[in-house]
Amino acid sequence: MCVLYIYRVIDRMTGVVEMSLKEILEKIIAAGEPFLLSDRNNKDWAASDLLRNLSEPMLKRRAHLQPGLYIAEINDSGYLGTVLYRVKAKA
Repeated sequence: MCVLYIYRVIDRMTGVVEMSLKEILEKIIAAGEPFLLSDRNNKDWAASDLLRNLSEPMLKRRAHLQPGLYIAEINDSGYLGTVLYRVKAKA
C-alpha cells in the first residue's frame, strides 16, 4: 500500500489535515505515487488527469487525504464529509 504523508494545517479538534483538492493532487503528482483515484462511479483516474480535467470550483474544495485510503471533502464545520476519491493500487 502506498503512503503519502501530507501535513499542512492540522485542526486541533478534529485532527484533519486541510488542503485544497488541487494542492492534494499536486502533492500526489510531485511524489510520483503509483496509485489511481477511483470516483463514485468506480472510474479510475490518475491524479494528473483529475488536475487537468476538474473545474476550478471543484479544485478549490477543502479536502483531506487519508494516506492509502481516500480523499474526503471537509465540510463547513471542519469535519470529514463525502469521500471524493478512493485510493486504488495500479494494476
